[in-house]
Amino acid sequence: MASKQNSTPAKAKGAPVLIQMGIFAGVLFVSSLISPLFPPTFPVPTPVIGLIILYLLLTFHIVKLEWVDNFATFMISMIAFLFVPSGIQLTASLGIMKAQGVRLIIAIIISTIVLLVVTAFTTSAFIWIKKTIFHGDVTVNEKVDKK
Repeated sequence: MASKQNSTPAKAKGAPVLIQMGIFAGVLFVSSLISPLFPPTFPVPTPVIGLIILYLLLTFHIVKLEWVDNFATFMISMIAFLFVPSGIQLTASLGIMKAQGVRLIIAIIISTIVLLVVTAFTTSAFIWIKKTIFHGDVTVNEKVDKK
C-alpha cells in the first residue's frame, strides 16, 4: 500500500523580528530619500513611497513574504492605536467642522467614491495586462501546487 503524501504545504519559518523591523526601516529610509525628489506641486508622502517600494520588493521576490509577515501583522493590529493622535487632532478642530461640516462631508463622500472607482479601474487594468502579457498562464498558486 503506497503511502499518501502530505498535501498541506509546510509553513515557512519567518525571519527574526529584528530582521523584519530592519527591512521595514530600510524601506522607510529609502522612501524618505526619494520623497523630497518629487516637486512641491506633487508631494508624495514617504509612507506611500515606502508601500510602493515594499510592494515591488515582494512582487519581484527580492523580499520574501515570510520575512515581513509577522511584523506586518503586528503593525496592522496596532493601526487603531497609531491613529489616535489624528483623532485627537480632529477633536481640536471642532470649530472648523462646525463651520464647514457639510462641505467636509460632501468632500469625503466624493473622494471615497472617486477612490473606489479608480481602484476598480486600476485593478481591471492590471488583470487585463496580466491576461494579455501572460496569455492566461497558470497563477502562482497553481505553479506551487504542481511542484
